[in-house]
Amino acid sequence: MKRPLLLLLVSGMLVCVPTRMEAAQPFEVSEHQVRISAGVLERVIDLANGNLSTTHLRVEGRELLAGPALELSLTVTRTEPNTRPKGLKPGEGGSIDSVKTFSPGRHVNPGTYDDATLGQTTRWVGPIRIRASQWADTFTFATPEVSAPAPGVSRLTLRAVARKESALDGLTVTVVYEVYRGEPVIRKWVEIANEGSAWRKIEQLTIDDFALAPSISEQVPLTPAGYGAQPSMIGFSSSDGTFGVIAASEIPSALRAIADTGAMGYHSAMFEWVLAPGERFISEPMFLYAFSGPVEQTISGRSTPLDRTVEGSFQRFLSRHIGVVGERLPCDAPQWLTWANFGPALNDAMIRQQADLAARAGFVQFLMDDGWQRDRLGTEPDRAKFPDFAATTDYIRSRGLKLGLWLSCFRDANSPDLKAWPEARSLPVVTRLGGNAMSFTTPWREFYAQDLARLHQRYGAAYFKQDFSNILYGDLADNHPNRTRKESLLRGLRGLLEAQDRLRALAPDVMNEMTHEIYWDTPGAPCDLAALKHAARYHVSPNACRGIVPRPRPGQTNVPAGDSQKLRAELIGACYQARQIFYSHRGLPLYCLEFYGAATEDHEGSLTPEVQDRQVVSWLLGAPLVFSGDLSTLSAAHLVHYQKRFALVNRLHQSWDIYRHFQFSGVPAPNDDNWHWWGKLNDDGCGAVVVVRGSGGADRRAINVPWVKADRSYAVVASLGERRLGDFTGRQLQSAGVELTLPVYGQEILELTPSE
Repeated sequence: MKRPLLLLLVSGMLVCVPTRMEAAQPFEVSEHQVRISAGVLERVIDLANGNLSTTHLRVEGRELLAGPALELSLTVTRTEPNTRPKGLKPGEGGSIDSVKTFSPGRHVNPGTYDDATLGQTTRWVGPIRIRASQWADTFTFATPEVSAPAPGVSRLTLRAVARKESALDGLTVTVVYEVYRGEPVIRKWVEIANEGSAWRKIEQLTIDDFALAPSISEQVPLTPAGYGAQPSMIGFSSSDGTFGVIAASEIPSALRAIADTGAMGYHSAMFEWVLAPGERFISEPMFLYAFSGPVEQTISGRSTPLDRTVEGSFQRFLSRHIGVVGERLPCDAPQWLTWANFGPALNDAMIRQQADLAARAGFVQFLMDDGWQRDRLGTEPDRAKFPDFAATTDYIRSRGLKLGLWLSCFRDANSPDLKAWPEARSLPVVTRLGGNAMSFTTPWREFYAQDLARLHQRYGAAYFKQDFSNILYGDLADNHPNRTRKESLLRGLRGLLEAQDRLRALAPDVMNEMTHEIYWDTPGAPCDLAALKHAARYHVSPNACRGIVPRPRPGQTNVPAGDSQKLRAELIGACYQARQIFYSHRGLPLYCLEFYGAATEDHEGSLTPEVQDRQVVSWLLGAPLVFSGDLSTLSAAHLVHYQKRFALVNRLHQSWDIYRHFQFSGVPAPNDDNWHWWGKLNDDGCGAVVVVRGSGGADRRAINVPWVKADRSYAVVASLGERRLGDFTGRQLQSAGVELTLPVYGQEILELTPSE
């Protein structure tokens, strides 16, 4: 319930001031200035002369800005003639073979989003560059408003209305700042309304347009860049590492941009939005999260306040205020999926065989990847491969395995989707496997969500892997809401995320996963904040499942079995790659990520018990997802060893919630030529510390554990070696650590429990 506010007239300006019930409001508003206080983070906004500019951004009183900010910048144009831009009719625009764009370096070039090449005749004229720091000549600044939209949440709204005599007549720009009780964070977004008679287009939108001082010189990406997408969060630190901010964007996929200066907004080559008269655009939010503290040297590494913040309070903030869908669902791990060795060559007998073996190995989730549907499209089973698909899925679940199903957004002419929504295809047509891409910008997304909910009800599917690219090619169909192809990129991503929300509303227990491909391309965008606000799991790029021997194709004979030593090296290399991929995403809750994958195959001894252990601990940076490979190549001993290790990991999770924790400060970063380790400890310091040795380093070394409670005592057990290492105080573990001996490419899981 909103708490009451008291309206006061301050220096001729009407200001909302909290009553005694909300005495801790963080906004100080005067005629010429707003001061926002959020813990150690302070932002001072100058309102003088009707302009808007942040003049100070401070962490514990230390300045971060190089100078006054532009605050907000965008370009606005209008149509000529003043009408809705025309789209494509069925049969127009040609077609795009999506597979031909695969592989790095062959992604769609932003320059191809030129709608004139598709026959669009609308001209965009009269560009006007708007900067909030200089808008007084064009806009009239309205009264600042302070509100409390939720308990513990405070909001400042600053609104500017274009003057009637100006070329922007009818345009209203609203800038919103939000803070959260007890959190050193300021979140910001913008709303732009077209209340005039002209059609307008927004481009080059930077929502938080500022430049950090040269002394804020250290940049640490907390999610990776790649495949056309920038990081979704970057830590900006002082040169000595003692203070700074995390700049985080909630804009999805390749549409976001975070500049080296710290400014955040939309990618200038990928974003535009058309506003018809009476329409409004609301941006995705972005935020600054402050950190401060000493840089501490441990016996094995360097602990920075940025790292300690990311692994601790920052994760809690994401959970409480940004939202992490996967937090509300169980961590069903480990998962096995069919793709690595079998590809789309699935059938009932193969599925039953692999399900039997997966159950014996201790897997708890079984995902039928691409190949179970008719023509590999839609959501109707292939009756030639699966005469009774319900019986097949019942059998999987009878083995104690949760069922997952793969599907895509491509449909053929016989699909129920196209019969119900014949005009929902993207234009230009995007093709794959003889099917056409459906547009998430259309109401078809409701049909899509309902269809997945039906699969959940009909076959007991508890997990959906959503795949294949379509959004990045753009959609200019005349009967769709998109007015330009660039506009359709953000509309498509928003529609995809809305479909995830709708599916969860229809089937709350379903685990919805998006792949990097459906989220942009193949290989595709890294995981980001926007994805995890809507999807419980994200399948990260690039796909890799090393150590697999390809199955013979029909008619192929004399297929070499592969060199066992080489295959073992590939299996070990895949483990290191998994740790690198997870660590590069460490700003996010890692248990929500899937990296494909740990190979469950043995060829003449390539998969040793030690390699199996390395797979389990490497994927344990997050949760042990995903394993894939022909399980029939494994011996009974392999299956027993997997089962034993998975039982151990799941017991640790049930006891200490290890999947939902990840600590990395003050110890070596992932490498494969020496030792490194990480924590999976709960708030009491109990749980697991995972230790990995690479190709070198000493046989014995001290493993320090910076993340325990100094004033508590812990019993430490080497779980893989099945031996008790002793009792230690928290201070001992932090300062001296526990001595451990490992062979080359060895690993261990240390369990820390309260000492008796």
